[in-house]
Amino acid sequence: MIDALRGCAMIIMALDHLRDFIHADAFLFSPENLARTTPFLFFTRWITHFCAPVFMFSAGMSAFLVLHRHGDKAALSRYLWKRGLWLIVLELIAVRLAFAFSLTEGLVILEVLWALGWSMMILGGLCWLPLRLLASLSIAVIFLHNALDPVQGVLQRSLGWVWNVLHQPGVIPPQTPIFLLAYPLIPWFAVMSAGFCFGSVMVMEPAVRRQWMVRIGTAATAGFLVLRTVNIYGNPAPWSSQGSGAMTVVSFLNVLKYPPSLDFLLMTLGPALLVLSVLDRMKFRPSNPLLVFGRVPLFYFLLHLYLIHALAVVLAILRYGSGSFLFHPLPSMGGPAELYPVGYGYPLWVVYVVWIGLVVALYPACLWFDGLKSTRKSWWLRYL
Repeated sequence: MIDALRGCAMIIMALDHLRDFIHADAFLFSPENLARTTPFLFFTRWITHFCAPVFMFSAGMSAFLVLHRHGDKAALSRYLWKRGLWLIVLELIAVRLAFAFSLTEGLVILEVLWALGWSMMILGGLCWLPLRLLASLSIAVIFLHNALDPVQGVLQRSLGWVWNVLHQPGVIPPQTPIFLLAYPLIPWFAVMSAGFCFGSVMVMEPAVRRQWMVRIGTAATAGFLVLRTVNIYGNPAPWSSQGSGAMTVVSFLNVLKYPPSLDFLLMTLGPALLVLSVLDRMKFRPSNPLLVFGRVPLFYFLLHLYLIHALAVVLAILRYGSGSFLFHPLPSMGGPAELYPVGYGYPLWVVYVVWIGLVVALYPACLWFDGLKSTRKSWWLRYL
């Protein structure tokens, strides 16, 4: 069921990345900009907020299950270190190339693979701690890290770029290329270690583990609703009443992802655990897309980025007669905005249509690669 949950996240993740490349408004404003967004556009972005927490939490659960099967902490620790380093390398090279079709232009944006890689390496050390202690530390980091919000500026001045790596997104100038740290490690590493601790629930009897999924998922969701309603702690920016009920709901749900606030994590992980409890009751064929995508997440992740960029080029050629401007980073990633046609982009409904086609096109390749991993034991397949 972990693979199925991860597969759900992989599918909706593609929607957000595709929107970055082809939606007209993506070049004008953020979907979280309450002055310009619409409820539909905000929801398109909001639903993809579940992806990163699911990736982190499920990676922790999977690590625990490996340990449960083999009982070798030293081997698990070594694997997490190697895998983590490999993800960081892929972030710096393969992901950058997929987004920009260039390794020399634009910003070097350190995002989800960067955070996953470092979190795995940290977990490679933390996995030696007693499970109860690690669970307590993980929960403490998740619940208390927003207490640092009032002193972010002071810490930034005293710790500089180190604080960007740890907790405050930012740009590290002035060297070229410029690095944008979008995924600080606090509290992401704690989300993964919390998932590792939750892995102990996954080895319980089905009825018992489902009860725990529902209890914890409901408590986290209720905690989000209470904290967000109180509007004092849990997110740096409070919500406020807007001009319509729908936009007031948008304001309520508009919580910080960079770094993920306590409200953000409760809002996403709570429902994710409830979905996991439902998936745990279901029977899937091995060829079910959710399982297939969930079993080859890194292959899917890299392939979908290159395919999205290629599709954007094809669509540009069909509409504008040229897609050469897309062989540079997007303006949001430090690319030359002046190269893009005036009014570039497509309506949101086009994004959804292309997204469905994209997911359908990804399935055969992922099914093939899943079969390759199951039939061949080459060492390199363990890292894709």
